[in-house]
This record gives sequence, structure tokens and C-alpha cells, in this order.
Amino acid sequence: MTVMKMLQLSDEEFQLIRTLVYDNFGINLGEHKRNLVIARLQKVLLAGGCSSFREYYEHVVRDPTAHSLLTLVDQISTNHTYFFRENEHFDFLVEEVLPFIKNNKKRDAKTGKKKLRIWSAGCSSGEEPYTIAMLLKEAIGNEPDIEAAILATDISVSALETAKRGIYTREKVAHVPNYLRQRYFTPLKDGAWQVKEELKELVLFRRLNLMTPQFKFKGLFDVIFCRNVMIYFDKPTQRELIAKFHRCTEPGGYLLIGHSETIDRNSNLYKYIRPSIYQKI
Repeated sequence: MTVMKMLQLSDEEFQLIRTLVYDNFGINLGEHKRNLVIARLQKVLLAGGCSSFREYYEHVVRDPTAHSLLTLVDQISTNHTYFFRENEHFDFLVEEVLPFIKNNKKRDAKTGKKKLRIWSAGCSSGEEPYTIAMLLKEAIGNEPDIEAAILATDISVSALETAKRGIYTREKVAHVPNYLRQRYFTPLKDGAWQVKEELKELVLFRRLNLMTPQFKFKGLFDVIFCRNVMIYFDKPTQRELIAKFHRCTEPGGYLLIGHSETIDRNSNLYKYIRPSIYQKI
């Protein structure tokens, strides 16, 4: 068996890649990420016929299609997620947000319905938006008065492809309560489970770079989930992103972040409700 020799990543090469990733995607690759960069990019580098990280960097920046840049961020992005992760947020959605929408939100002038818009920013392989979709189905079902929609975005093309397919291994769906798994998934012969169409119809998957200067959405969101994403950004980038989220949030709407993340309470954009849950001021 041939053992692949680990390529060397010089300080200069690492800095070039760090800067490229930061400038394009806002991701801050600290020194502790050096081995991750080597491990995840080496196969891509060799498959492309490059003999060094400098040569690979030059290939990426000169690629007019930007496909190489997307492949790079695909490789260094961490897409760890699972169904019902940090379940307190989903409890809050069901117990606080949905009853308010049902009872208090004004009807849309054109459709006569109450619109509920949720954004899963950094949706990875789809477990988060599908969890939200299951809860919406359970809580509001097919109520004619409510028009619900979930936008799910991510920077990773491969993660989005997985999300759109909606096929998950037995281990992946282990966190889904059995009654919901039976109701919203179809078992496959290999032991995997596939999300049913009625759930997929609630979710629109799109690729989006959160470093885009301005999000050009047609409407505002009642709830934005952006969990365990900002930990990869430095403080200035986090502040810019929160300001952009604020512009996309309905008055009184909510921003839900990871439990290891915080928002500056003096920002005058969102008020603290409880750990990792904030409401637009």
C-alpha cells in the first residue's frame, strides 16, 4: 500500500491561502488551522497536477471561472451538523415565535395570508432547515392563513447538493424522534432515509457567500438562524454580518446564534432575550 507523503506548507504559502480565504469568505484561518489546510487541500492540489501549495494558489487565483476557489472553500469549510442540534432554539421557535405569528402578525395585503419567513444561514448539509420544516408542519400544518417558507443558504456547493438530495444515513437521522422520522422520511433499502417532498417544498436551497456586501432579498425574515458560523470570523467581520442580518430582519424578529457565540449588547441592533437568542430592536 502506497502512503501519501505529506506536502510542506511554508509560512508564505499559508499566509497567501489565509488571505485569499479571508478576503473572499471572511473565514479566519488561524495558525492552529495549518494542519487542517494541508490535510484537506493536499488531494485537491495533487489531483490538479500542482506540485506545491504556491503553484496551487496561483492556479486558484488565475482560474477565470472561480470554480477552483469554490472547491477550496468547500474543502476547508467545516460542515458538522445534525438534526435538532441545540434544541433550545427549536423549542423557542415552537413555543414563542409560532404562536405570535398565528395570533398577532398582520396579513399580507396582496395574499390575505400571514407570511412566515425563516432563513437558515449556513445551512450546511440541510439538517437544520429540515428540522425547522418538520416543526412548522407539526405546529401549523396546512393552515390556510399562514404562508411559510424557509430559505437555506451555504457557501459550500457539495453541502448544498447533499441538502437538496435529502438522503441521510441511519446514524444521521438518529436524532430525529421516531414519529417524525416515520412521518417525514422514506426508508431506503440501504438503511438510509430520504426526506419526503412535502418537507422539501418548504425549503429553498441557495448558495450564498455571507461576505456579500448586501443581501438582496425581496422581503424580511421573522427568524434568522445563523448558528456556529460566526466562530470562524474575526470580530470586525462578525459586526458587519450582524448589521446585515439586522437589515434583513422583521421589526421584532429574531436572530438565533450558536451557544458559543455572542452579540455585543451595546450594538443597539438586537436585544438579548436569553443565551444565543436576540430580538431586533
